[in-house]
This record gives sequence, structure tokens and C-alpha cells, in this order.
Amino acid sequence: MSHSVLQQSLEQLGKVVLGKESQLKLAMACLLAKGHLLIEDLPGMGKTTLAHALAAVLGLQYQRVQFTSDMLPADLLGVSVFDAQNSRFDFHPGPIFTQLLLADEINRSTPKTQSALLEAMEEGQVSIEGETRPLPKPFFVLATQNPVHQSGTFPLPESQLDRFLMRISLGYPSAAAERLLLKGVNPREFLKSLQATMSLEQLAELQAKASEVHISDHVLDYIQRLVQFSRDYEGFSYGISPRGALALVSAAKAWALVEGREHLLPEDVQAVMPAVMEHRLRASSHAAGQGQALVDVVINAVDVLQG
Repeated sequence: MSHSVLQQSLEQLGKVVLGKESQLKLAMACLLAKGHLLIEDLPGMGKTTLAHALAAVLGLQYQRVQFTSDMLPADLLGVSVFDAQNSRFDFHPGPIFTQLLLADEINRSTPKTQSALLEAMEEGQVSIEGETRPLPKPFFVLATQNPVHQSGTFPLPESQLDRFLMRISLGYPSAAAERLLLKGVNPREFLKSLQATMSLEQLAELQAKASEVHISDHVLDYIQRLVQFSRDYEGFSYGISPRGALALVSAAKAWALVEGREHLLPEDVQAVMPAVMEHRLRASSHAAGQGQALVDVVINAVDVLQG
């Protein structure tokens, strides 16, 4: 049952985001692993469309927030307003009090506003005016951002990036998909007709199944060697943290479930590594390369079987 539900969800998403099967699987795996997703790409590549489609297919309550340079933390978290009639302050919750927050162009807001998300993403709660308020469950952040070299952007700090389980990029469409667009096929029209393919109970069940995917000692050894190489390699400023290692395991397990398996293979680890590790690695000052190139260094240097 679980695999058929996942396939139906991916088919629905494929109607809206054309020719991006791998990225759709990664996005689904990210949410099954209870992680937050960052989608980075140029404007007009379908980032926001994918976020809307995921919200619709998962059947979650969601709020969309357009991040801007003048946005304040209170615009996101909420604020207390004085009720003169009753002589008290009433809290008006902000858009963060939802199951799925679409944080559109998150890096157009200032670091102060970006940091308002840290506690929410890590602990599922927010502290406002001395009071801790729990967020709905489940709680996901689907954020989009433009490349940092674009004007008017504030790069996300490492502490913020590390809260995202995965960072993916959609890239340019294939020739076939772009031809459909040029012929007048508008995938956004399908957003209106998208149906929720799973209930909250089914989502929770799939998340539980993802966490229970079996991982053998051999695969665990492989993951540890990947992580250790990233820490020892002189070409990196710093390696993968324990949180990053846990993210790699949980993401790989969810990917295996999306692929219809209940056991982990080294190929599952390699499939999610770019999305999980690219934003957690930095080249040292005397080394070249970034993103996928850094992940390739790790994959190519560490054998699946220890010699």
C-alpha cells in the first residue's frame, strides 16, 4: 500500500513539474525523513510551483510567505496586540503556525528574520515574548532561494543551512519538457486540480516506515568512512558534523523507501549525498570546486567495500 501511495504522489507531482523525476523523489524522501527542504535555483525555474504542488499532494495545511528585505521576525512568528476592551494582550499567531511553511525567496530577507526560523526548524516550537509555543505537527519548511550571486540576497549562514536536510536544484527543463511549455502547456494549471494522495495518518505511517528501513553494518561502515573522509580531507574547510551524518542516514533510508525497498544499499546513500552534503561542505582556501564537485571528491575517494 505504502509504495502505491508514494507512486501516486510522484505521478501527481510529475504533472506539474515536468521531466524532474529525480528531484521529485528527493523532495518526497526529504519530507518522509521529517526534514526541511531548500530549493535553490534561478528565478522562473519552477521552485515555487514545486512547493505548492508538494503541499497540495500531501494534503497539508500550508501558508506561503514572500520573504523581503523589510520583513521582520514578528511578520513570521506573530505579535501580541493590546485588547483595550478586556485590558489584556492577545497573541495573534503568524504564518509560521502551519503544517507546511512555504518560505519563498528566503535569502531576500535579513539575517535577523532568517534566524527566526532556527528554533522552529530544530525543535518544532517558537519562543515569543518569553513564552514557548508549539507548532502544529507535522511541521515542514519548504524554502526557495535565488543564487547568492544575485543582487538583493543575504546568504544563509551555515547554522541555518544545516537545518535543511536537503538542498536541491531543479535546473533547466529538458528539451521535450521545454517544447511543451513553448507550445502553451502550462503545468501550473494542473495545480488547481491536484488531489491529496495521502492522509496525515498515511504520511505518519510512511515516515515511521522510512525510519525503520534496515541498515546493515557494511552500509553503516561505508557511511562512517564517507563522513570521516570529509573531516580529514585537507581540501575542505570543515567536514560533515554528526547532525549531517544523521541527515545522510535518514535521507538514504527515505530514498530506499521511495524506491520500494525496506533495506539500505550503498546506491541509496550515493543518490542522496549531493542533496544532503553539498550545502554542508566548503572548499578550503587553497582548494578549488564547490557543490557537486566537492561531493564527487568524497564519493570517488571512498570505496564501497573496505579493502
